[in-house]
Amino acid sequence: MMAATRMDNKRRPSINFETFTWKIENFSRQNTNKLKSKAFQIRGYKWQIRLYPLVKNVDHFSLRLMVADSLPPYGWDRNTYFKLALINQLDGSKSVVKETEQKFKGGFREWGSFFVNVSDFYDPKQGYLVNDTCIIEAHVCVSDLSTLQANNLNIITPTNDLKFGDQSARHSETSEGEVQGSDLTLRDLLDLECLAKEGADFVPLLEEACIWHPSLIRSQSKSSKLFKQWAFTSLGEVLHVLKISKVKDMNEDAFNHLQGLWEELVKRSGFQLSWLEPYVQSALAMKAQVEKAAEVNKLKDNVVDLEVKMKKLRGELKAAEAEFEVARRALAEARKGFIEIEVDLNAELGYAMF
Repeated sequence: MMAATRMDNKRRPSINFETFTWKIENFSRQNTNKLKSKAFQIRGYKWQIRLYPLVKNVDHFSLRLMVADSLPPYGWDRNTYFKLALINQLDGSKSVVKETEQKFKGGFREWGSFFVNVSDFYDPKQGYLVNDTCIIEAHVCVSDLSTLQANNLNIITPTNDLKFGDQSARHSETSEGEVQGSDLTLRDLLDLECLAKEGADFVPLLEEACIWHPSLIRSQSKSSKLFKQWAFTSLGEVLHVLKISKVKDMNEDAFNHLQGLWEELVKRSGFQLSWLEPYVQSALAMKAQVEKAAEVNKLKDNVVDLEVKMKKLRGELKAAEAEFEVARRALAEARKGFIEIEVDLNAELGYAMF
């Protein structure tokens, strides 16, 4: 655990923070789709900082604090007061700090917030990414929230229900959107015993999606049991296809199934799925590429077959040429000292009595 960069806002003496500093060097070389800090321990609990994936169509730099312990999906909770900070290396007063109190539990294992626009983050003059290095801090206090509230702490808790990846989260430099928790969990809504084995395989993906997008749970809280089962199972199947499928394994039937499933989800499920749409459309766009690849491979195989055929014919031609040369020489040898005369093949051989 490294020493924290000093911040302008003073810590209150009643709060005992412990700090972890995550220094990311060679940032441009990192896989920002899955960028996480190492797990760190504070007050006997394990935590991890996660960078929200910097992928296409995402123009905001966001961070999340995650529970990193191996815990069951329900039956536990953790009251936490913490700050996440994106350090400005040129001017400490411009460091972006988000602080909140959260009760982590089975269905709410992480919290995140928007920090800066990606364009500002990548601009070295802004001070957040300097010499291809950025610095992130987590200040964590695990305690009884009721005690903290009794101390009348001025805790900043953004209330905008802004979901990462949604169109509404873009083009706003002052937005402080975050993923809000939900009292309900996926397991409160779904009867896992009724799920087929294939459906049960979707649950981990659905749980992660619901953590990032709690509106999925809220939108189905009043739906019928059968409808919830269909909606989440269909969404889980889409996530499963996107997560594990290789392009080489996708044929026309698989693409058509994904497209039909997606269109049905958008039309009937009631889910807000703008965060998922770019990934689905990107996957469906692969259909044309796969068809083109199949055509190219077919032509390539045809070229290979013809090349093999030509090699075989060249071999036969070479053998015929060698045989021809032998025959030609034999004919030349036979003609030596031989005078050709015109012969009537229908004439008698020449015997006559008179």
